[in-house]
Amino acid sequence: MSLLNQESQEEIDVAARGESFTKGSSHVVLAAIVATVLVAFFVAIYVLAGRKPPVAGGEIVQVWAHPNHVVTSGIDANGEPMAKQSFDEVLVFAHIKLQNQSKVPLVLEDVLANLRQSDGILSVSAGSVGQYEEAFLAYPDLAALHANAFPPRTTIAPGQGLDGTAFWVLRMPKQEWDARKDLNFTFRFQYQASLVLAPHTAVTEH
Repeated sequence: MSLLNQESQEEIDVAARGESFTKGSSHVVLAAIVATVLVAFFVAIYVLAGRKPPVAGGEIVQVWAHPNHVVTSGIDANGEPMAKQSFDEVLVFAHIKLQNQSKVPLVLEDVLANLRQSDGILSVSAGSVGQYEEAFLAYPDLAALHANAFPPRTTIAPGQGLDGTAFWVLRMPKQEWDARKDLNFTFRFQYQASLVLAPHTAVTEH
C-alpha cells in the first residue's frame, strides 16, 4: 500500500471514530433528557398523591350589620339602682354553609369574625346559639334576620353540613366599622387546619 493510500485510510478511520463518538454522545444526551422527564413525572405523581383535599368547604352567603348605640337601664340584676352606661356596638350576622369533606367527624371549636383595621386585625368569637336567640329578644326590629342558628361549637359528621346564621358583637362605633379594610371568617377545627372564608357579596346594613 502506498503512503498516500495509507494516509487516506487513516483519515477515514479517524472520521469514523469521530462519527461514532458523536452518535454515542447523542445517546447520552437523549438518555439524560428522558431520565429528567421521568423523574419530574414521578415527583409530580408523588406530590399529587400526597396532597390532601381540605377537610371542610363552604361559603358565606350573606352578611348583615346592625350598628347600635346602647344605654343601660341603670338597674342591676337584683333590681338595685346603678350608674347608667352607654357604648356603641355593631351586631354582625352571617348566613353560613359549611360542609365536612373528610372521612372523619370534624369538631368545630370556634368561628371568628376577623376585621382588618388600619392598626391591625380584630378577631371576635361568634355568640352561642342561646346568645343568638337572646339578641332577637333584645332587638325585635331584627326579626327579619332570624333564621336557624349556626352553632359555633359542634361536631359535623363525615359528608354532613351545617346551614344557618351566626352572629358576633363588636364593641365599636359605626364609624370604625365603616372604616374596616377587610372582613373574613375563620372556622377553627380540633386537630385540623382552619378554614377561612370571605363573603362574596357586600355587607348589608340593617
